Amino acid sequence: METKKTDRRVKYTKMVIKESFVALLKEKPVSKITIKEICEGADVNRATFYAHYADQYDLLRKIEEELIFDVHQYITGDCISPSPATKDMLTKIFSYIRKNAEICRVLLGDHGDNYFQEMLTQLVRQQFISEWTAQKSVSQDDAEYIYTFILTGCVGVIKKWLSQGMQKSDESFAELIIRFADKGSSAF
Repeated sequence: METKKTDRRVKYTKMVIKESFVALLKEKPVSKITIKEICEGADVNRATFYAHYADQYDLLRKIEEELIFDVHQYITGDCISPSPATKDMLTKIFSYIRKNAEICRVLLGDHGDNYFQEMLTQLVRQQFISEWTAQKSVSQDDAEYIYTFILTGCVGVIKKWLSQGMQKSDESFAELIIRFADKGSSAF
């Protein structure tokens, strides 16, 4: 029984540390954030912070890895092609992004980290390239360029969607991305 209380307290402590850190990331880059500021915002002492994280960069990595792991759970086994499975997968991903909009907005924003964006785009890289080389008769090299072009655009569109308050539904946003990825601007 004591273990459950400890687990709950540890989860709470990590949650308030993350919330404090994200609030600071909205204002400035990670390199300008101090452990003291994080601890003050979370109302924890430095020893508590260091019991869980090595420094602010370690905290950022762990937040990013947690988000990447969660997104990966949504797409495992799905293929990247304009199909109902892809639409469902993207709708789930956008739903996840919506639920975690604050942290996603920060990590993809000006004070975010390119590592997160890179890891996000690498999640579906091999599936996309395999799909395009098989179905579209595209060379591996060309598929890499197409992938980079589409995913860079998708990240930009996701940033815009987040910054404008996610006015499109998750499903209609997924449909937009699929139409654009499949047919480019001729889809409209």
